[in-house]
Amino acid sequence: MDDDLQFLRANERPEYERGRSALSVVDLFAGCGGLTLGVAEAARRAGVALEIPLAVDFAEAPTRVFAEAFPKASVIKGGVEERFDGQVGHPLTPTERETATRVGDQSNQGLDLLVGGPPCQGHSDLNNHSRRNDPRNAFYVRMARAAEVLSPRAVIIENVPTVVHDRSGVVEITRSVLKDAGYAVADDVIRLDELGVPQTRRRHLLLGVRGAERSPAVLIEHLTRPTVEARNLAWAIEDLLAWEGSRPFDSSGRVSATNEDRIDYLFEHDVDDLPNSMRPLCHQGEHSYVSMYGRLSWDRPAQTITSGYASMGQGRYVHPSRRRTLTPHEAARLQFFPDWYPFDVVSKRGAWAEMIGNAVPPKLTMELTRALIEQGLLASVVAADE
Repeated sequence: MDDDLQFLRANERPEYERGRSALSVVDLFAGCGGLTLGVAEAARRAGVALEIPLAVDFAEAPTRVFAEAFPKASVIKGGVEERFDGQVGHPLTPTERETATRVGDQSNQGLDLLVGGPPCQGHSDLNNHSRRNDPRNAFYVRMARAAEVLSPRAVIIENVPTVVHDRSGVVEITRSVLKDAGYAVADDVIRLDELGVPQTRRRHLLLGVRGAERSPAVLIEHLTRPTVEARNLAWAIEDLLAWEGSRPFDSSGRVSATNEDRIDYLFEHDVDDLPNSMRPLCHQGEHSYVSMYGRLSWDRPAQTITSGYASMGQGRYVHPSRRRTLTPHEAARLQFFPDWYPFDVVSKRGAWAEMIGNAVPPKLTMELTRALIEQGLLASVVAADE
């Protein structure tokens, strides 16, 4: 069994706090902890412990899950803008000085990584109301302000690919602020299936490294080269058939009678795509929504997992061999979350869907952190190894 499959199927949490040295990470817009989990696993595989002096998210459910997953972390429910309330390029506010002191007191050798996935709905092509002109998009620049306040060795910001088209130019602003603060900066769109994630998900990644002699574009280019063969659905979730129905997390949600008929049609005709005649009127005729109401295939990666994974009307989310949609457990696996991850501290399906669908697959920061460690760009780790 390869290391990643062992990671996904683990029922017990690894001791991420043990290691020959320590890597510190601050996670903003942290959600349920996907970015931090990737950092933690990369550190563990390198024999390095993890410290989390600060993690912030405004939502109750994902904050509870993060705190359960990383019980020694300093996890705060609240707005990132409340902790980093100053303007970029300006002196630190009293609140920011307090935040910097708090993080510094808990990071023995300075902060290694600042990671964050600011709210992306304003940039998404699925948002037809305020696409690319959404007030939430300004949260992206809060990451640059946090870098000014905390001076981490590296900054990782992820978002949807369309963030580069934001009307206020949040990516350009952030890149400029980071460069002025002494960071070498690069960004690109990453295909996560090329990293070994079993879904066809694309994300925009911005990486800043303080005082780097070489452009971090080299590290990003490494991520854009396939390192493993594409992993299919069977690799990720076929073993979960043995768990089916054992608890709510391993059970699919109810579907309407009409959707039951649609699912039956897919199986009885052994097809993956629903014909127009079986679709709602709004999805008939000439359209590009082929995956909607579709069935997944064992031998291909899943499509992008969203918070709508339980609804066949929101994507290709019908199980390949069961007449149902995906379970929360299956969706979590496809998002690269291991079996031990404590989603069950929350019991509502809606909360599971939001957390899992909005999460960043940990494999992204797992690979990037590994590269940063190998290149000697996280000084606290290097210093402990010399």
